[in-house]
Amino acid sequence: MRILETITALSHEFGTTDYVRGGGGNTSCKNENTLWVKPSGTILGNLRPEAFVAMDRQKLSELYTIEPPSDSSSRETLIKEKMEQAVLPDSSGRASVEAPLHDSLSARYVVHTHPAIVNGMTCAKEGKAICRELFPSALWLDYIDPGYTLCMKVRDEIQNYMTGNGCEPSLLFLKNHGVFAAADEADEIRELYADVMTKLKAKYEQAGISMELTVGEKPDHEHLTEACNCIRDAIGNPDLSVAAGGEFNPAAGPISPDHIVYSKSYAYIGVPTKQGISDFKAKHGYSPQVIAFDKAVFGVADSEKGAGLALELAQDGALVEQLAAGFGGIDYMTGRAREFIEHWEVESYRKKQIEN
Repeated sequence: MRILETITALSHEFGTTDYVRGGGGNTSCKNENTLWVKPSGTILGNLRPEAFVAMDRQKLSELYTIEPPSDSSSRETLIKEKMEQAVLPDSSGRASVEAPLHDSLSARYVVHTHPAIVNGMTCAKEGKAICRELFPSALWLDYIDPGYTLCMKVRDEIQNYMTGNGCEPSLLFLKNHGVFAAADEADEIRELYADVMTKLKAKYEQAGISMELTVGEKPDHEHLTEACNCIRDAIGNPDLSVAAGGEFNPAAGPISPDHIVYSKSYAYIGVPTKQGISDFKAKHGYSPQVIAFDKAVFGVADSEKGAGLALELAQDGALVEQLAAGFGGIDYMTGRAREFIEHWEVESYRKKQIEN
């Protein structure tokens, strides 16, 4: 099917590290009856046409009229069940949680990514004003919990936009999240992204902000061995996987859902000790996945892939914080928003899928 081949090609183009990290981002295509969307926890750059989850749009539309429970856990369980019911019998996999949002846009193709260059704006204190200046026809949404709540808010805002403009927006910027591009032709998607990246790069250059993160030299073998032993001893897990990188300043707080999922909201700064790790866990509720000390930064996790992702997202978060300095500085997610992501089953599932 041509549209599946097209969305696969777009997924590969926008599945590079310039646009997403780990299992971040999602893509979709649709006709009148069916929505094909990226499976949760998969990598855009690896998608094949047959991997997309096919969903009955009529059944999916039932989500827009239900009265969900006020309790977030019960609400998300109900939404998960409704989405599962909308998956066509000959399809498999778990659809991206943002499938209803993709369905809410009438455009044939939707590509959602989290480029650091974009999130330097969406995660900045002056991001909304900069967005209005650079992309006056785009739709900006202040931070909303991903999933059903975000979908319903987007639907309302799209309708308001149509009332005022006579058409749907082609670009949606979500605070502390990323960007959606929607169009009926693949080349239109490419043009939208090219325009976004070009304008933001020019703005950073004007502000004198480097678009590259400066990272020190990777520790040598002896240094690495000592550091890994120190980390494993402090955490109390001799089998812990550790990914090592050169020195940089990890972000000082939660930047986006993706950063929380893969590298947690806060890094441990300083030489790790058993007491220090215990105090960190008591304060934050989890063991650190990013540890910075002795002119190096380490990603730590139960698996080698997980450790690598923790370090990769920590570097991406540091770059976003660096870029946001050009737009008034970083605006971290609130404690409530952070806790929602940390305890959301959907994100736990996505992380397990990508690390396996």
